Amino acid sequence: MLSSTDPAPARKSIPVVDFDLDDFDADEEVLLDFDRQVGVGRDMLTPLAEHHSADGVHSYYVLFDGSVTWGIPGMPQLMALHLQRDRDKRTFTFEGERLPLPAMAQSWLIHRGCPPDAIGLNPELGPPAADEATRALERRLSGDGDHYAMGYSYTRDDPDDMLTVVALRALDERAPSPFRVLVEEVDTDAWTHTLREGGFDTKDEALRWCDDRLTGKAAPLPPVRPAAAATRPTGLPKAPAPHPPGRSR
Repeated sequence: MLSSTDPAPARKSIPVVDFDLDDFDADEEVLLDFDRQVGVGRDMLTPLAEHHSADGVHSYYVLFDGSVTWGIPGMPQLMALHLQRDRDKRTFTFEGERLPLPAMAQSWLIHRGCPPDAIGLNPELGPPAADEATRALERRLSGDGDHYAMGYSYTRDDPDDMLTVVALRALDERAPSPFRVLVEEVDTDAWTHTLREGGFDTKDEALRWCDDRLTGKAAPLPPVRPAAAATRPTGLPKAPAPHPPGRSR
């Protein structure tokens, strides 16, 4: 994923996002919402992946928002965006979601009609996967991301410890390990990234591991394990913003 701390931006030709909305209009509420979510910081958005339907009606984007690094610490730096155009009426609507990992953004778009093989990331705009375990997990997440609800994430772009942690709850109570933690770590020397997954029985255990990783005290991620069939997991609370390290519990 492209980062505000990319060690070699001069070697890349950074693409400029084009929403192809010239001469398109929308009702006032849609225009205000689009401007608030997308338009204001448009010059800081980089398309990591995009796909446009042949008829020009649908456009799908995975966007890196470089402005987030100056905002609330820990906020997701990616946006998944789906544009729909009515070419006869010259109007548009959109959906957008802030997400912490590229595979989660791809999943969000795929489940809104984007062909799965059409939204691959631009390999020039971020550190490649370091191993097959990372690639396999990213493929799985992009396909079944709608099986989980995100309850917490924290993105750190410190070059000395560049990582993202995400806590998820399985929507199917029969899924192995009802709570999952994903951790993406970037090796800024090798300029590669790894993604790993761990399984937890409770939300408190999952959130505690995230806190411990952010403060450098985490044990290895526990493996995903079968959940007790008779136990119904309680939901992760949806927080208005990520918590920084040292969050009180």
